[in-house]
Amino acid sequence: MTSPTNPDTQGGRPGAPARWKPFAGFGATVGFGAVVLLLLAAAWRGGFADNTLAAAATGTPGQAAVVHAQQTPTISHPVAGGRDPYADIVKAVAPAVITVQATGRATPQNTDMPQMPDSQFFRRFFGPNFDQRQFRMPRNFREHAIGSGVIVSGDGYILTNNHIVEGANDIKVSLTDGRTLTAKLVGADKPSDLALLKIDTTGLTPIALGNSETTRVGDVVLAVGNPLNLGQTVTMGIISAKGRSTNTGAGSASYEDFLQTDAPINHGNSGGALVDMKGQLIGITSQILSPSDGNIGIGFAIPVYMARNVMDQLRNGGKVHRAQLGVLVQPLTSDLAESMGVKQTAGAIISNVEPGSAADRAGLKRSDVILSFNGAPVKDINSLRNRVAESKPGSNASVVISRDGREQTVNVTLAEATETRGPRGDGRSEENSTGNTAGSALGLSVRPVTPDTVRRGARGEDNRVNVSGLEVTDVDPGGRAAEAGIQPGDVIVEVNRQPMRTAEQLKNAVHAKTDKPLLFLINRDGVDSFLTIRPNS
Repeated sequence: MTSPTNPDTQGGRPGAPARWKPFAGFGATVGFGAVVLLLLAAAWRGGFADNTLAAAATGTPGQAAVVHAQQTPTISHPVAGGRDPYADIVKAVAPAVITVQATGRATPQNTDMPQMPDSQFFRRFFGPNFDQRQFRMPRNFREHAIGSGVIVSGDGYILTNNHIVEGANDIKVSLTDGRTLTAKLVGADKPSDLALLKIDTTGLTPIALGNSETTRVGDVVLAVGNPLNLGQTVTMGIISAKGRSTNTGAGSASYEDFLQTDAPINHGNSGGALVDMKGQLIGITSQILSPSDGNIGIGFAIPVYMARNVMDQLRNGGKVHRAQLGVLVQPLTSDLAESMGVKQTAGAIISNVEPGSAADRAGLKRSDVILSFNGAPVKDINSLRNRVAESKPGSNASVVISRDGREQTVNVTLAEATETRGPRGDGRSEENSTGNTAGSALGLSVRPVTPDTVRRGARGEDNRVNVSGLEVTDVDPGGRAAEAGIQPGDVIVEVNRQPMRTAEQLKNAVHAKTDKPLLFLINRDGVDSFLTIRPNS
């Protein structure tokens, strides 16, 4: 994850976007403030007790009797069946959840002081050899991250988050018995935000691995970690949702299938344990959603089924291998389903097939709707992506698709995933727009793409348009095209699966009599996607 600043580190390491916040490191200042608050509270409570006792000691016998009558009597017998079962779960789980401290070096940008208008003033105080270069900061400095980890084997393997240890050259772990040991990084997997550590010691108590796939929304869970570097802390909540993703979309390089929980988790809980009422690990806490940089009851944990797969591959080979189809997919909306003759909205529509990919060799085509993968229904594009990634590269997969309203099964030999991504720009053209009547009903202007057509990229560079179609030169903010999401610089490749080369073709397609939404294939910065526009009523 990238900019702005990762809240899990100290010293300026770049990290996750501000909205979706991994959480690990935190300074000692909060701890000091908490101590002060506790001391003040103790002083207040002590003063109250002293005043009460003084009243009892100095007042009349009747006054003393009133004071004693108001005291709450103690209960000498068990209530509600005895001990709270949560304590037994914590007792079993706590030794397996440890603190991870990662240290690395960071190189700052140019830190020279700005040129002073008159250095004579400084020479009076610092001598004739004063040189502004003396005020440069060191070339590098130390940065620290503090989070949590979970012991998953008796021989010293520990699961934690990649964003805690990424770039670190020294990793320490602190056990609950007081020992602090140096850990070795066995391997890390940035797409899943998981890392595997190893310590050489004995007397460890590993956690039991549970089954996150049978976990239900509403199940009670406990989160165990080291929030705000206060020390091991246990909080309780429920599973609020399953199958969550915070970073899915075109160009996304992450694999996510989060368990969402309202168990309070904060900075420092990263890499900690989310356990069920059997004391079994069902997730590794990883992210929070918060506008205030603190807990608001929306936290996310990597499910243990995904963590187990990554852990086993890192332990055996130090690297995670994933399969891929070689397609670009998008969600199947109600309008898209109606346009394509699909009766359901669950599934993923193929907007582009990479030439030479596994999907291309198997005969999958643009506008095919993937309904199931290896027998598992495709609920959305995130579930499809994860199911494909879990498969072994080179294995055969059965894919059920809908093509032209008819279902069929396609067998695909999966390839190994690569981390390539298409270019991203702002989608705008600096060339003058040419008005026409073809798109007036939609609220846009277009012109045919020619070999000389270019559009401005995100960094101001000129990108040659390598696709045939109609370039959108202007969009009316109040028109139907803008409402559907079409932007200047987009290229209209197809309408209702018919190629668009001239404004007249677009006019005929728009004015054709149909009750179904118009199906547009749009190319934006080299990425194809479908969208729909409702015809005029």
